[in-house]
Amino acid sequence: MPIHALTMLAAGIGIPVLAALNARLGGYIGSPAAAAFILFIVALSAATVVMFVTDPRPVARAVDAPKYLFLAGLFVAFYVLSITYVAPQFGVGRAIFFVLVGQLISAAIIDHFGLFGARQMPLSASRVGGLAMMAIGVWLAQRG
Repeated sequence: MPIHALTMLAAGIGIPVLAALNARLGGYIGSPAAAAFILFIVALSAATVVMFVTDPRPVARAVDAPKYLFLAGLFVAFYVLSITYVAPQFGVGRAIFFVLVGQLISAAIIDHFGLFGARQMPLSASRVGGLAMMAIGVWLAQRG
């Protein structure tokens, strides 16, 4: 369990760094869309290396997967394109604030209904209170 928490903490640390770097690249080259394209080429290369180092065989099973599962790629593209366009004008901190609030809402809904095969965790009053406190904490940290 601690390795999972540390892995996700590192991923969380990386999200604002990704936003800042890609927004800067978009400004530098004059095209947020081109910066997103470059990011995806680098990400594809990294994922390809990891896949071949671990086990490339499961890729063949993707043909039989439910097609709606591939929508995840559109969500990633939307996130990267939107943060690359928005962050330079809106600010990385403010943009990430809204991303985090959206994540809290979406995660609570997914968990409550057990969507997409997620473990079902009903939305209790204490969970709603905890999520509200987290959102307020993110808002206060962003205002600071």
